[in-house]
Amino acid sequence: MPTVFDWLASCKSSAERFVMGAFPWGQPGTSLAKCTGPEAWQLGTLRDIDAGILSPAAAIRLATASGHGVGKSACVSWIVLWAFSTFPDTRGVVTANTETQLKTKTWAELGKWFNLFIAKDYFTLTATALFCKDPERTFTWRIDQVPWSERNTEAFAGLHNQGRRVLLIMDEASAIPDNVWEVAEGALTDADTEIIWLAFGNPTRSIGRFRECFNQTGHGRFWIKRQVDSRTISFTNKIQINQWIEAYGEDSDFVRVRVLGVFPRAGEMEFISAADVDAAMSREAHSALSDPLTLGCDVARYGANESVIAYRRGRDARTIPWEHYRGINTVELASRINAGSDAHNPDGIFIDGGGVGGGVVDNVRSLGRHCWDVQFGGAADVGGSATGNTGEVYANKRAEMWGAMRAWIRAGGALPNDTDLRRQLVAPLYGLDNKGRIQLERKEDMMKRLGSDSSPDRADALAVTFAYPIQSQRQLDHWGQPKSTVEFEYDPFAEEMMVA
Repeated sequence: MPTVFDWLASCKSSAERFVMGAFPWGQPGTSLAKCTGPEAWQLGTLRDIDAGILSPAAAIRLATASGHGVGKSACVSWIVLWAFSTFPDTRGVVTANTETQLKTKTWAELGKWFNLFIAKDYFTLTATALFCKDPERTFTWRIDQVPWSERNTEAFAGLHNQGRRVLLIMDEASAIPDNVWEVAEGALTDADTEIIWLAFGNPTRSIGRFRECFNQTGHGRFWIKRQVDSRTISFTNKIQINQWIEAYGEDSDFVRVRVLGVFPRAGEMEFISAADVDAAMSREAHSALSDPLTLGCDVARYGANESVIAYRRGRDARTIPWEHYRGINTVELASRINAGSDAHNPDGIFIDGGGVGGGVVDNVRSLGRHCWDVQFGGAADVGGSATGNTGEVYANKRAEMWGAMRAWIRAGGALPNDTDLRRQLVAPLYGLDNKGRIQLERKEDMMKRLGSDSSPDRADALAVTFAYPIQSQRQLDHWGQPKSTVEFEYDPFAEEMMVA
């Protein structure tokens, strides 16, 4: 009677056959009770592997760029389990763009499918490795998860397994540095060896080796390419996808990367485009007296950074000059805010109250001024419809304010013609967190990437003016309620209107 090992051996050259038989598809009482099998793109990937195994003259190289939520980690898990269990003494490495991605997403998904695997009792899965239970083969028959490191590439350089099978999987490959790719490529040169090299990821960068896999020349000649549109997947959230398309536009970089699986036009996933900023700096500034005036302050946390006071009335953030200070203490800055309030009478004062900013908030309040203490790392608590970015969901308050600022810029906002402000507005990158919310690059990370003098102080000062919607005091009565829009009513029966 055939054993499970006989069946695994029969799947040595067919990843598709393995996936269809290794898991309890459609079986009641399992997590796959309502699932009949892989999506079309996943089947295509498995069949590409099978075709490469049947003609092993060269390494199998598959690159898949996809939108968000297409089942990429599940496909990676199936391939790992197939490659490992159907060929004794297979060796492999799974890596990802970050250690967090590798542990909490890629490897966690592998754990889910391993628990459904019909042959799981014969193998061991730990937090960092998958290996054979036979103690004599623990180090020769295994797959390891290895976070990439630009300074330590030995794990990739040592990926040899002459005469057997080698598996290398790069998850979120767009962010893996080129030198890791180069070291891996040099290692995967064993003759008479099944070499399977797969790269998966959202196409977040328009440069780098992952992008080059999709060219028709150079390195791209050796890669089988696949791009996966999230809209074609049965289980993706179509309502959320349509909201993204409505909010950003189908041809925006956000939709290209997160939905269509297409590489962005810009070098990275920039949150605000340079073209939008240039348009806002060149258009005329218009506002009405009835538009609310807001004062926003970003407080410097480091010696080289600026404390900035910005003013915005409706769509005009240019007419009232901004103020920039270096080396100013919290008492002095509060005094400058107070003086600006006396001069311009803003309807709302918003201060970045995180860190040393809390001292500025306290000092402004001690001067008798009402102000909002805005915590950039706090919860996003306004919602897109109130700030012109309907359909967008944000991970924190800073991302929400920047989203409102971006919508304002696109809707006709006028910016000061300031080269530092322009550079700061286009600098931050963004992505999605594990709940699908928009997350802006942290200020500290951006400064590491661009240099210590790249803190977006001026941009954050403008962004904080979008913390909460406010109404002009000119539009309120002395009870704080909206004034009637009718200032005078004609009464034909009033005595002074009667004609003898």
